[in-house]
Amino acid sequence: MTTRPLPVRLLHYFATLPAGRITLWCYLIWYLVNTASLFEPSPWLWLNSAGISAVIGFALTLSVAPNGTGQRDGWQAFRLFAMPFCVSSFAALIKGHGYVLVFPTQAAVLVRSIACCAAFVAMCWILRKARIS
Repeated sequence: MTTRPLPVRLLHYFATLPAGRITLWCYLIWYLVNTASLFEPSPWLWLNSAGISAVIGFALTLSVAPNGTGQRDGWQAFRLFAMPFCVSSFAALIKGHGYVLVFPTQAAVLVRSIACCAAFVAMCWILRKARIS
């Protein structure tokens, strides 16, 4: 049994993503674009976000495995810790920058965020139509 090269596996992964996972990837893209635009080097911001991530992530892992039983998917466990980290750091970064809900009022950041998400969705759609397998 031969294993396909990593680039082929990645193309297949993105070609077969269900809508829910595409949405999660867009959340990550939105977070990364906005974080890059507002990056704050304060160690306390990132340490506090890591602490919140640890507490909430642990609680979420308990909630998805009743009585501590059952196998957890590695990526699911990662997401259960990554999401609280992203939420808390995003909230700290956007404070005082005029965001409305999660939308930046700076046109350049908003356009860049939407464009990156749209490009990702288009890439997934093109790969799906090309029947990458």
